[in-house]
Amino acid sequence: MPERVAVVTDSTSYLPVGLADEHALTVVPLQVVVAGRALSEGTEVTSAQIAEALVAGQRVTTSRPSPQTFVETYRRLAAGGATSIVSVHLSADLSGTVDAARVAARQLTADGVPVEVVDSRLLAMGLGYAALAAARAAATETDPVEVARVAARQALATGVWLYVDTLEYLRRGGRIGAAAALLGSALAVKPLLMLVDGRIEPMERVRTASRALARLEEVVVAEAGERPVDVAVQHLAAAERAAELADRLRERLPRLRRLIVDEVGAVVGAHVGPGMLGVVLAPTPTPTPTPTPHQP
Repeated sequence: MPERVAVVTDSTSYLPVGLADEHALTVVPLQVVVAGRALSEGTEVTSAQIAEALVAGQRVTTSRPSPQTFVETYRRLAAGGATSIVSVHLSADLSGTVDAARVAARQLTADGVPVEVVDSRLLAMGLGYAALAAARAAATETDPVEVARVAARQALATGVWLYVDTLEYLRRGGRIGAAAALLGSALAVKPLLMLVDGRIEPMERVRTASRALARLEEVVVAEAGERPVDVAVQHLAAAERAAELADRLRERLPRLRRLIVDEVGAVVGAHVGPGMLGVVLAPTPTPTPTPTPHQP
């Protein structure tokens, strides 16, 4: 049987519709708990429903997939012909998903199906770009260790920045780390945040939403520079704001390859709240040149 690496990610990658199927990516859902009812992200609850629940003051929490869910997923892929698996997930500092995947990976590896688990240290399309890099590598590479390295390199090169209307939702979920220092003046500022080694950290405090979004744009443009890049503008209940930012980035990024504008799903939405706007910047991998045959 020919060797084949299957690639798994989780639902917080928020890949655009059809992209996971196009790249043969298997997506494991996280859970959102609304008023005591557990719902699978992507199939049983929408981001709009989560935004409404948050505005209404309902209690919303999230939970990781169980290790058994990963075991079943990995075994299904092995039964379908995968000889090894690479599983790429959101930051371990934000969720226990990676830990659950690792528990399952040990069991499958002991059963003879090697599983490499990658902590992307990212979320949303930051994770999505790492998972896509792994899927592209798996199309030609049969070594799961090398496929995992490709995902990790892409993740390390990818940046994520966030604007939120309020830190309250991040505070409730315990996802802000050092950003808690901003809480004392949260009503007077509009926080800009960024992912730093898998944690959401404060970047700047800006007095108005318009200034915060202008600053977010400047940061992304400066980080992109002259490099070829992929960009995702993601939001929760802020479609108009996201479209406006996307239009400006199209004009200002000289080597923009592809720009995605999309809404985040229920899990991330539950922690950032309505009005969130995020930008993911991923350098486009440079294809390896094909060697020119030697002419005698």
